[in-house]
Amino acid sequence: MDFNMKKLVKDAGTVFNRVVQLTEEKLGTSIKTELDAQFEHLAERSDATKLWTEKLVWDTEAVLTPNPGNRVEDFLMEKIDKKKPNRLTNLEYLGLDMIQAGSEFGPGTAYGSTLIKVGESEKKLGHAERDYSNSVISCYVHPLRKFLDGEMKTILKERSILEGKRIDLDACKNRLRKARSMQGQQNAERDLRVAQSEFDRQAEITKLLLEGVGSSHASHLRYLHQFVETQAQHYALCHRIMQDLQAQIAGLSTGSTQVPLSQSQQQATNDGGGSSSSSAGGLSPTEGSAKDLRKRARVLFNYEAKDSSELSLVSNEVIVIVEEEYELEPDYAICERGSMKGKVPRAYLEILSY
Repeated sequence: MDFNMKKLVKDAGTVFNRVVQLTEEKLGTSIKTELDAQFEHLAERSDATKLWTEKLVWDTEAVLTPNPGNRVEDFLMEKIDKKKPNRLTNLEYLGLDMIQAGSEFGPGTAYGSTLIKVGESEKKLGHAERDYSNSVISCYVHPLRKFLDGEMKTILKERSILEGKRIDLDACKNRLRKARSMQGQQNAERDLRVAQSEFDRQAEITKLLLEGVGSSHASHLRYLHQFVETQAQHYALCHRIMQDLQAQIAGLSTGSTQVPLSQSQQQATNDGGGSSSSSAGGLSPTEGSAKDLRKRARVLFNYEAKDSSELSLVSNEVIVIVEEEYELEPDYAICERGSMKGKVPRAYLEILSY
């Protein structure tokens, strides 16, 4: 207990002397030991590294998780060593809603089927975005955070200790300057030698740590290359997903635009003089051939029948259209494949001839 009390009194005296020294330095009545120019340069470089690394980490996290509330939640989960929530991305939410809307409007319609295709691609983009985010955090954000929480905190701690040693040294110099008696000068000189030795040793330790910031930059450069590589792979994957989607919906658009064209041309034929022949129940050989050609269509996509009234389709097969527009369901056509007959979505068909 006696030892602890002495230490407490000594520490209190050190704090008091440092406060007095800092006050006198502020007032300009006491000297202040300056560090050499190289040390100051290393310290400034360290401060700049800390500042910009913190900004880069913050900005990267803002890009990966735009919602600030989610960022705060992730930060708190990380601090208490809990797993971050596996939340869906905005693109995945969009994709799910598109798929649901397409199913509601009818997968057999041009709009419904296109919505489903786009929704599936948006889900793929959202999943790719989550994988990309996890990869960037692993290869770029976490290493930079580790540097800030480890090496940079050590440097700041040692610089704080050095500043305390510097204040103690200047306080000893100030006491020596103010000493009047021989005994007081001897005691002040002894304290000054001890303070100078401790200051020099701490300055050397801190300088070595500051010089290590340069090697940290080399590591940060490696992390940056990994970040760029991850980003390039992510956008290449997104580009492939969108190219596939463009090809799919282009096929759907082709199928949906050709059906109305066939109807208009058929109506034009009827209005142009075919009505009397139809009412009579007979067609010329030329008109019969044209009608047969109009009844043939290529299947754009695989389609599985939902019930016995529908006809299953296989991509790229050619089938015969019996009725281009089913009276009860205008978005469907009645088709034949061999001896099988049933209704199919018109959006899945491409008319081969009119």
